[in-house]
Amino acid sequence: MRPPWVRPEGTLFGKLLALIGLSLLIAQAVVFFLIYALPPPIPDFYQVNEVAQALQGEPQTYVNRQPLELRTSATPPEPGLPLRVDGAIRDQLARTLHVSPDRVVVGGHRGLFADRRAAQIMRQRVARQGGAPEDPLLVKPFEVGVRQDDGSWRLVRPATGFGPTPWQQRSVLWFVLTTLVMAPVAYEFARRLSAPFRLFAEAAERLGRDPGTQPLALKGAAEIDVAVRAFNNMQERLRRYVADRTAMVGAIAHDMRTPLTRLRFRVESAPDELRAKMIADIDQMEEMIAAALTFVRDASREGERTPLELSSLLESLCDEMAETGADTQVERGDKVVLNGDPLALRRLFTNVLDNAVKFGRRARTRVFQQSGSAVVEIEDDGPGIPLEDYERVFEPFYRREPSRSRQTGGIGLGLAVVRSVARGHGGDVSLFNRAGGGLTVRVHLPI
Repeated sequence: MRPPWVRPEGTLFGKLLALIGLSLLIAQAVVFFLIYALPPPIPDFYQVNEVAQALQGEPQTYVNRQPLELRTSATPPEPGLPLRVDGAIRDQLARTLHVSPDRVVVGGHRGLFADRRAAQIMRQRVARQGGAPEDPLLVKPFEVGVRQDDGSWRLVRPATGFGPTPWQQRSVLWFVLTTLVMAPVAYEFARRLSAPFRLFAEAAERLGRDPGTQPLALKGAAEIDVAVRAFNNMQERLRRYVADRTAMVGAIAHDMRTPLTRLRFRVESAPDELRAKMIADIDQMEEMIAAALTFVRDASREGERTPLELSSLLESLCDEMAETGADTQVERGDKVVLNGDPLALRRLFTNVLDNAVKFGRRARTRVFQQSGSAVVEIEDDGPGIPLEDYERVFEPFYRREPSRSRQTGGIGLGLAVVRSVARGHGGDVSLFNRAGGGLTVRVHLPI
């Protein structure tokens, strides 16, 4: 539990808000860096003489640009460039093609020339290729048409590519770099935010296995601090609740011994034909009280948990029972080690083996590991039990056949102790009848 002088580390709301704000800040910083540090994306551009050669059908080589397509149409392209730019390009094309300027139509979008840095880079490339920097350029997308003598139009335009445009490539680069920069930050925030919930789950699992476990000590946000306090208070209330109910049952069982002792003295004056039956009933009641006291004492005792190898434990129990003539057998299986109370687990498996030998004539045991749990199965050759009694047999003092004597039927606490110990270790017990006859008791214990 956190000391009162330690302040909580902010709130989950504040941490999430900080993560979102930091993400936006870093994303914007990456975008501004790319905009000002890298050259602008350069669209495909073409010199006027390249367009003229394409209109004449001459083959051209286009480096890092889409090729120019030549086609014939009955209609001219739609004009799109301003008159000054259109006129300069049209006049130069007309001179190169030796046609009248009114037979040339140029269509395009002036907006692509708005970036002065991009235009400057294009002029520099034209100069390196031997062209005149002051010559007008045609920037994709555009379409140039020349009217033929028969009235048709020869049209040239850049081919439509399937790949991303330079601007799209730049945008993808921004997203990739932003993701790479933000991934470690987001991972660290997510790890810190999720750690308390994982520790809560582990603490709840420990509480299910061992109610006497230490209170949860967890540092985190203010909401986590409130949850930790509530969890520890719940654990303490559960411990007190179990202790109070256990003490109450023990006190009742203990106080019943006094009137039973008085009854035993008064029975002496009863008629002979009733005395033996009355004494037998009193003996049975005292035995039940003694069993109840033992059950309560064992349930309230918090044994020390130590590493325990289940196969060795079951082998020792079966050897001890075999010395008294019991038919027991342990199959070779996995070596499974878990942290448990040795005395409580010994009592659990002793009760199951006693029932298997008593009601099923023999006991066959195997141990294996499954889905992170140790599984112990004990089989017998008895008649089994009806399906509706699978859960009732675990109730305290329940005897499936009340007609049985104490020597054959017991008090009815054996399987109740088995389930109590198993659940106290975070596991459980289940029963099912085997197809070939007999009963199987399966004990699950988390490792």
